[in-house]
Amino acid sequence: MQWWNAFTEWLFDPETLPVLFTAGVLVLAVLASGLLAAWIARSAVRGLVTRQERELRSSAVAALVDAATEASVWNSLTPQEQVLSDRAVGLADVRLRLLPVKGADVAANWASHQLHELKRASATFGYQLDPAVGEFRDRMVAWQRHPGRMRRQFQADLERWRTQDTTPEQAMVDQQDEWVARQHHERYADTQAGQATDATEPAPPAADTPAEERPFSVGAPQPRQDATPTDTTPVSR
Repeated sequence: MQWWNAFTEWLFDPETLPVLFTAGVLVLAVLASGLLAAWIARSAVRGLVTRQERELRSSAVAALVDAATEASVWNSLTPQEQVLSDRAVGLADVRLRLLPVKGADVAANWASHQLHELKRASATFGYQLDPAVGEFRDRMVAWQRHPGRMRRQFQADLERWRTQDTTPEQAMVDQQDEWVARQHHERYADTQAGQATDATEPAPPAADTPAEERPFSVGAPQPRQDATPTDTTPVSR
């Protein structure tokens, strides 16, 4: 108990108050500086994550807009170009769904439906799809800036389309899409078959060139010229 009594006397000694005050100020200063450093680090990390998410959203939206441009002329692409376009669309769809943004799946479903509609309309309207592509671009850019607000609009559109897909007319539209795709592949299959036939067809034989029109070449045997005929007419005496 002697050491406790000594500590108590030192603690309540008037000469100890300046030491305690200085120690308290140092502790508060260290604590405040630690909290300030943690706040600054957290803000910097949050800003870095937000900027990275914005870049990822921008790249995914740009890929989908490019896919919409190709979908607007889908019927004029070759089957190989269609396969490459589908691969690019699939990659952009996966990148969009993997974004750490609430409602990314809803935006991906909405974009997939719109791309399908653009492919379907390309067989009917051809290149007259600039307004539809522009609307798709504007909606996706608005989602990139305000995901929460556009998520509700996308959800409402999906619900409306889901109701329309249950109508009997949708079966006829699907059959028409299958017929258009079949005609497209058959057209390019006939074109490729014709090109293959032209490539395998033998060239016509060259016509014989007369000897007097053949080019002269060194070392080639030349036609032998007969000697000048001798006049055999008898001389009259």
